[in-house]
Amino acid sequence: MRKMSLKRITAAALAGMMAVGMFTACGGSEESESADLSYAEKKVLRVGMECAYAPFNWTQETTEVSNGDTALPIYGQNTYAYGYDVMMAKKIADHLGWDVEIHKVEWDSIGMSLDVNEYDCIIGGMSWNEEREASYDFSNTYYNRATSITVRKDSDYASAQSLDDLAGKGITVTTQLATAWIDHISDIPDAVAVVNYATTSECFMAVSNGVADACMIDTPTSESALLTNDDLVILPFSIDIGDGSNCCIAVREGDSELQGIINDALEAINWNEDEMNAMMSEAVACQPAAN
Repeated sequence: MRKMSLKRITAAALAGMMAVGMFTACGGSEESESADLSYAEKKVLRVGMECAYAPFNWTQETTEVSNGDTALPIYGQNTYAYGYDVMMAKKIADHLGWDVEIHKVEWDSIGMSLDVNEYDCIIGGMSWNEEREASYDFSNTYYNRATSITVRKDSDYASAQSLDDLAGKGITVTTQLATAWIDHISDIPDAVAVVNYATTSECFMAVSNGVADACMIDTPTSESALLTNDDLVILPFSIDIGDGSNCCIAVREGDSELQGIINDALEAINWNEDEMNAMMSEAVACQPAAN
């Protein structure tokens, strides 16, 4: 998971202690009573996501979506969330007959907020890896993503047809902080790693501004970036990053109840590669220009 600052951890811990004290002083609350119910009794899928990682998830001002679907309200805010991850949450909840509750949270604290029960799962384009498996339990794959390299159209790298064409050129490459892609920049021959960024939009901006020659990120996010950055181009080949390509739904460690419910739902709706790709294409197509 992404590393969090000591200040952030301390603040969250204090907030958690205060919340416990409030519930104790009041002699109980709806929240504490609800915690004793099973998921099947609560019938709510509480989901954490960035709401800033198009086309997987984004924030918008209205409920309207160009495909005729409805964006979901973000908990505690006057804005709405949509994208592939929201669509996935809705499919699972619809099969179960549940509601969906979307929580917007910064990526660097998304695991910590799950730990303190602000929501029950993360559907946020998160890939499985051994490090995360040590802290959380994961569903089966809900999206398999390819990894691409994006460069400026007018750069010396735009004509590359394979990784071999980049050899010996010292291409400078950026990606998003605390992601699987950082460890795979070295898969590009003679690549030079430069500063990485908190958001994917900053990564693509760095390429547009010439701060970096290339951005290494998943293909759907790269395709979304091209909608608002017509000076960029995706090179016509992908990079295999192994398990880092598998997007899974994270639940708290030991939460076999919700893990089983989600896996059973994915199996029941026959979630497969064709369905994944079709829904991702739809998400890319209806992404607002602002995202």
